[in-house]
Amino acid sequence: MTAEQGPTQWALTAVHDVVAEAAPDRDMVICGSVRRSFGEVRDRSRGLASFLVGAGLGVRRERADLEPWESGQDMVALVLHNSAEYLEAMLGVMRARAVPFNVNHHYRPGEVGDLLVYVGTSGIVYHRRYAPLLAKALGEAGIQPSSLVLVHVEDGTDEAPLPGSTSYDDAVAVPVGDLPEPSPDDLYAVCTGGTTGRPKAVLWRQADIYVAGMAGSSVATTDSITEAVLANPANPWFAMPPLMHAASQWTAFAGFINGSPVLLHDDSGAFDARAVLEAIERDRAHMMSMVGDAHGRPLVEEMRRRSYDLSSLKMVGTGGAITTEPVKQALIELLPDILIMDGYGSSEVGSMAFGPRTAAGGASSFQPGAGATVVSADLSRELEAGDDEVGWMARGGAVPLGYLGDRVKTEATFPLVAGQRMAVPGDRARRLADGTLELLGRDSMVVNTGGEKVFVEEVESTLLEHPGITDALVVGRASERFGQEVVAVVSLRPGTRLEPSEVRSFVADRIARFKAPRAVLVCDQVRRHANGKADYRWALSVADEAVEATGAG
Repeated sequence: MTAEQGPTQWALTAVHDVVAEAAPDRDMVICGSVRRSFGEVRDRSRGLASFLVGAGLGVRRERADLEPWESGQDMVALVLHNSAEYLEAMLGVMRARAVPFNVNHHYRPGEVGDLLVYVGTSGIVYHRRYAPLLAKALGEAGIQPSSLVLVHVEDGTDEAPLPGSTSYDDAVAVPVGDLPEPSPDDLYAVCTGGTTGRPKAVLWRQADIYVAGMAGSSVATTDSITEAVLANPANPWFAMPPLMHAASQWTAFAGFINGSPVLLHDDSGAFDARAVLEAIERDRAHMMSMVGDAHGRPLVEEMRRRSYDLSSLKMVGTGGAITTEPVKQALIELLPDILIMDGYGSSEVGSMAFGPRTAAGGASSFQPGAGATVVSADLSRELEAGDDEVGWMARGGAVPLGYLGDRVKTEATFPLVAGQRMAVPGDRARRLADGTLELLGRDSMVVNTGGEKVFVEEVESTLLEHPGITDALVVGRASERFGQEVVAVVSLRPGTRLEPSEVRSFVADRIARFKAPRAVLVCDQVRRHANGKADYRWALSVADEAVEATGAG
């Protein structure tokens, strides 16, 4: 197989082959005591691909014969926690010209079964501990295990594999025969987290996600990739959040396609700040990704509890949830040489805007990456720098094909704007006079109260400035007087007592009073998804229990 695809069109496995050829003995993935080199991952993923091809999986119809919301390739679910096998399985499935897709292993059986049916699953690669979850999910969905290609990864548990399942070790040991030639048109699929609704599978061409989400170059050649790998000092990148979420996959791929080892944190249990910091110290990680305060706060608390040698860590990339000013300040105080890089992106746009912060300071707005722009509210034009209109964040150029099986949502989210196809995921923004982007928040998470629009992320960020509040989500609930009213769901530090009126006053002293919560619910723990993102469906379900913030006006 030749790896050269031309200067602008690359399949992800073709890139991996170039990297593995340049540095076959360099560590590619480190997870606990497991270390696998680029050469080992290449060979093992090729073995898995041979097994899958032999089982009949692959491409059915080429991209040119399909609508943007259609897949002509077999879809293979990954029900795995972070492990070397996760990245190997992604590459192995792609080498078979099938499509790996992420499944949240924290979902309930009904949710898993619904997702498997929706995607049209042909195979599953799973850790053995999730066999009971899958057995129940398949049963509830009416899917016979015998209709699927099943591969189980050993994880030290005693759970019985699904009927007809093949051991992963046996699958990767299959002799490599003739594998299909990869295509830049082959799909990369990622299922959204379902923060505000049912998960959707976003379909990307591999050539597009390579440049839009994985730091690949649109003019990359075999020679330029090889030169970059050989010049790379091979400092590990720590893709710390679960790989079952897009942002962590992109960190991992961006690391290894440039020749950096990828460090992973075992997410089969609860988040362990101590284990994360010990891994940075042990493996000398250069860069780490995290999800806002959900990870930042416990990391800060652990760093204050005991000393770690984190001198290797030069950058922390954060996104997916708010990283508040107090947490950024604490990280910089503890690690004064650190660069904190706020990232804006989503499954529908990749990574497209960045906000750097150091001890010397940083701007509150975001620097746009390639293709990043703001379009008018009516989707008729791109906004010029300094335009006062609140528009939509958008990306042109390398964008997804669409949502699997959904023409209506595809055409709504990826419209033509002034003749150019763009991704418009639903976030409000302004384009400032200096060309930077001011992000205002997801339009679906706007509370319309008394004729005013309140972006919940601004209120959440303000709440988290309170020293007694450990976490907060903000939603709207029906109000006879205002149409909707702002409701805060908060958790407090041990020993802290706050009246709803005190919470409202704290916010009203810092931002416009109409944005301050009119009702507050204090709970033991604010519920979030496994990747740290807000669980707004849960917050909406408990909003009626919130207590009126009386006495605060």
